[in-house]
Amino acid sequence: MELLNIFAHSGFSVRNLQLFKDIDDKNLVAVNNLISTCSVMQIKADQNIITAHSADNRLYVVLSGTLEVQSHENITSGSTVGNVQYTAGECVGELSVLDDEDQPHTIKAVCDSDLLVIEPETLWRLIDESNGVARNLLKLLSFRIRTTNALLRRRHRVGEFYRQMSMIDGLTGIHNRAWLQSQLPQLIEHAHGTGTPLSIIMADLDHFKQFNDTYGHIVGDDAIQSAAKVLNSTLRPSDFSVRFGGEEMLVILPDTSAHACLTVAQRLCDKFAQTTVFKDNRMPLPHITASFGIASLAAGQDSSTFIAAADAALYRAKNSGRNRVSQ
Repeated sequence: MELLNIFAHSGFSVRNLQLFKDIDDKNLVAVNNLISTCSVMQIKADQNIITAHSADNRLYVVLSGTLEVQSHENITSGSTVGNVQYTAGECVGELSVLDDEDQPHTIKAVCDSDLLVIEPETLWRLIDESNGVARNLLKLLSFRIRTTNALLRRRHRVGEFYRQMSMIDGLTGIHNRAWLQSQLPQLIEHAHGTGTPLSIIMADLDHFKQFNDTYGHIVGDDAIQSAAKVLNSTLRPSDFSVRFGGEEMLVILPDTSAHACLTVAQRLCDKFAQTTVFKDNRMPLPHITASFGIASLAAGQDSSTFIAAADAALYRAKNSGRNRVSQ
């Protein structure tokens, strides 16, 4: 189909096209002469116009229909989130013309579409002969940059959300081992650098295998959740609770001395012993108790030796009869 017939059929004029908007009459004559030599491509729905990493360095102006720019990640995953669509009057492919690099994305037709195809040499002549075309192209590139930056910020927020989710224990909602491995070394470095105290409490539910055998693993999970709730309700906002593994939990107390840590651990021990897991008139009411080992950061300690010190204190508490705190 001829270009003039496309315009007549769609009701478009050259000035309706994004690239040629607000061009004065004098420059419009030169623009019309140049684009009259361009071809018009008719494509079907779902047909690829450009394939990512191809050397198709042409500019495509949408005369009718809709195009969609797809990222490589979305093509492989089947997702459409973040795909950008271009409708009549808009154009795609300008970056590959300007920098003479391969196309970065795959572009396909959403529906049957007509495209004005502008070869690189023609676009450069349009830029040379019309300040309006150059101005519109700069506006277009500025918009593309802003859009890309907004998309990157969104992906960063989504990525950060999933990163944070990956550091939360699914059963208890408190931090998990991955979070501990990431954050404890930083807390230790800060404490060493500032000379402020840092203490930890290692807690382990007493006779937990027997508890599971008696009440079942579902109630065992309830017991672990109950223990996590005790930690969250007792600790300060500046403290951290971590599910270390199984029924074992770790509490991190920044800016806390050994004496203050002992007080916190004893309070937790008392609260655990008063915590009921569920109430059922057909069964004895189960309570949970725990043993606690505490440690305060010593000069030169790293995260491994720091945790090992608390773990050794925990075993002393267990060997002394459980349901108690040991240093």
